[in-house]
Amino acid sequence: MSARDIDITIYGATGFTGSLVAEYLAGIGAGDADFKLAFAGRNGDKLRAVAEANGCADRVTLIEADASDRAALDALAARSKVVIAMAGPYAQYGSELLAACVEAGTDYVDLCGEPQWMRAKIEEHQARAQETGARIVFSCGFDSIPSDLGIFHLQSLAKDKFGGAFSRVKGRVERIQGGPSGGTVASLVGSTKAAAADPAVRDVMLSPFGLTPGFQGPKQPHGQAPVEDEDIGTWAAPFVMAVINVKNVHRTNVLAGLPYGEDFVYDEMMVTGPGEKGAEMAKQIASMGPGGGMGESKLKPGDGPSKEERENGFFTIALHGSGLDGHTGTVRVSGDKDPGYGCTSMMISQSALCLLRDGVEAKGGIWTPGAVMGDKLISRLRDNGVLTFEAEV
Repeated sequence: MSARDIDITIYGATGFTGSLVAEYLAGIGAGDADFKLAFAGRNGDKLRAVAEANGCADRVTLIEADASDRAALDALAARSKVVIAMAGPYAQYGSELLAACVEAGTDYVDLCGEPQWMRAKIEEHQARAQETGARIVFSCGFDSIPSDLGIFHLQSLAKDKFGGAFSRVKGRVERIQGGPSGGTVASLVGSTKAAAADPAVRDVMLSPFGLTPGFQGPKQPHGQAPVEDEDIGTWAAPFVMAVINVKNVHRTNVLAGLPYGEDFVYDEMMVTGPGEKGAEMAKQIASMGPGGGMGESKLKPGDGPSKEERENGFFTIALHGSGLDGHTGTVRVSGDKDPGYGCTSMMISQSALCLLRDGVEAKGGIWTPGAVMGDKLISRLRDNGVLTFEAEV
């Protein structure tokens, strides 16, 4: 066995979203037929069942490793070029796997939307990841690729056309259809409890710059109350994913050397329409609180939208830029499946393949998708029918 005999290992391949990633990659929906794939998790029988269900039992390596078994995780990381971490909540199940990948110099992608855990791991592992060469990339799903890469693309177009970046961008979810899973609910509940118990965690959760230690930009819109957005001609309501997406957008700006500027301002909300009807809908959404009501869900880990619901889902988020000598521009990022599961399973798979295949030149460290993969990942997502990026600049 060579030191790196596996190209991509999916850890947590038997979970709800993990099994979707396994299905996608095993089915070569990713467009690369020759990568070596492994399914990993704590239950060998369930791993075998996933492999058999996807017709790949004869060509996929199965690795039993509990999330708390550091020796097994070290061995897994040492064999893998890229690890897709699917076992969450990450604050509960993800720390040992992340540490193993950092020590082994193994590239890593996840779906984390838990800012308190991400901030702690940035502070704990950034220096060591730089030493070992591990590229650690958080939030490679619906949170936060559409927002992160959409703004990256918008600002690249602004620089090419106008010679600078937009100092103000509004993220506006124009349409969305999809449902949560038990894992998402568990992560939200865990983050909420951690914030309630620890003022330092609460500060990270509330700050738009919670993931940019050492950098504090200008005051940002809080996005937690209904607003009538006269620039766009509609009311807007709080958006549940803004708490992580805004932080990742600012982290990309900082990691990339502030190409959006030191005074960059970003908020993210959901469009509810014009007039009284739009105002009333915005107020109803705001009344659900920061979690959008998900904290009251009875979903358990392993539960999630049906295949039909995933296939019928969709989203479009518009990134509206302004503040550049009167110039404006918009990039719309869209997906035609359930955003959190149908699109997300493809986004994280393509992120892993981008690190594996596309000559990403970034060195080791803890990254965002935009800062480490940028245009390469945008092209991959477009070319494989995962997302569309429509620009008006």
